[in-house]
Amino acid sequence: MTPARLARATALASAVALPALAALNAAPGISTFGPLRNTAMPRLAGQGRPDHVALTFDDGPDHLSTPHFLRLLDARGVRATFFLLGSMLVRSPGLAKAMAAEGHEIALHGWHHRPLPLRGPRATYDDLARARDAVADATGRPPTLFRPPYGVMSTAAHLACRRLGLTPVLWTCWGEDWRRRATPRSVQDTVLRDLRGGGTILLHDSDCTSATGSWRATLGAVPRILDACQARGWQVGPLREHGFPGLSWTDSAHSDCGRARPWS
Repeated sequence: MTPARLARATALASAVALPALAALNAAPGISTFGPLRNTAMPRLAGQGRPDHVALTFDDGPDHLSTPHFLRLLDARGVRATFFLLGSMLVRSPGLAKAMAAEGHEIALHGWHHRPLPLRGPRATYDDLARARDAVADATGRPPTLFRPPYGVMSTAAHLACRRLGLTPVLWTCWGEDWRRRATPRSVQDTVLRDLRGGGTILLHDSDCTSATGSWRATLGAVPRILDACQARGWQVGPLREHGFPGLSWTDSAHSDCGRARPWS
């Protein structure tokens, strides 16, 4: 084969193979479709025991907003799971340490809040490993749970989670609290519309990726959501108490407190 024909054949193969590889990497993103995920992928959705609701927050720690949530939860005697961004953690490592010391479950949201399907295997692993190590440094314990930005997993992310001892967890309902027009009532109604016993609630304790000040609507909604759960006889707590296999803080499979291994 002449060099010219080889070049054309290589270009053609790349034109076919690269989209196929990208599609393969993005295929797990189908789990973002809530009704399908909740029915067909209950473990990924965070379905737990029917008398319990898992309360989770994304995008912190934020020194401007997170302390307000911590004070509220402490006053109500409730602990939650916080999925932290590494890029936010490095700004407030002491806050993350305090959150863990107060009994909240610290989980991973990655380093940067960017869609995983747009990254290759190495970039995905490096992002998760960097964030995992930052959490371990701040709290003295590596996280065991991971929630991908925008709730979109990829094949590379699943492989990275396996190497790092992380269990992906999404949610069964959310408050759409990132919107500029969100109010405490809208957040409450949106959560309760889809919330069932055993569900996992997604809220945000920071507006770093949301409309400015939107966390205030979330803060106003949390007491109403807790009251509704109490009225329905549901306990509220972190994912580690959710009673679902693989979602335990003490899971022996994730007991290694060492730093993430470099890419190899």
